[in-house]
Amino acid sequence: MTGSGRVTATLAVAVLLIPAIQPVSAQPRPDRSAPAASPSRPHEQHGTPAGWKFTWPKGDPMKGRAVFAKLECYSCHEVRGEKFPAPKEKEKVGPELSMMGPLHEVDYFAEAVVNPSAVIEKGKGYQASDGSSKMPSFNDSMTVQEAIDLVAFLRSLKPAVGGPGGHAGH
Repeated sequence: MTGSGRVTATLAVAVLLIPAIQPVSAQPRPDRSAPAASPSRPHEQHGTPAGWKFTWPKGDPMKGRAVFAKLECYSCHEVRGEKFPAPKEKEKVGPELSMMGPLHEVDYFAEAVVNPSAVIEKGKGYQASDGSSKMPSFNDSMTVQEAIDLVAFLRSLKPAVGGPGGHAGH
């Protein structure tokens, strides 16, 4: 085949393949149930997909334990079976945490960490006089990764072996 014959054959193959090549945007996309955009509201197509739910990332419970210590969460929360200093100021004491892991979903712990006033158990001394949680916010002093790891630590807590309610060694 001569040089011009090779060029012609290459062009013929390219012409045959072009209809099979589609840009990525032309591929069908799953229905996200977002409203169709109108010319006056071009961002409507970016609505929240039906059934969407926030998924909390997996964290590292050991790093979360270090965050618990760094933020001195033990100054208000006892964790039976752990070797943290015991809470000292009775008016600041929050719930004991060693049995909490199996009782709550990860979303509950995440909310309790980043928005402590969202859910407060009434009548247990966890509520301040203004109705908010006595638990301080650590949102300005903790990274997102630290929050993720802290939640992983809280979720990993289980009653200590050795007695009812996990009252073994402290």
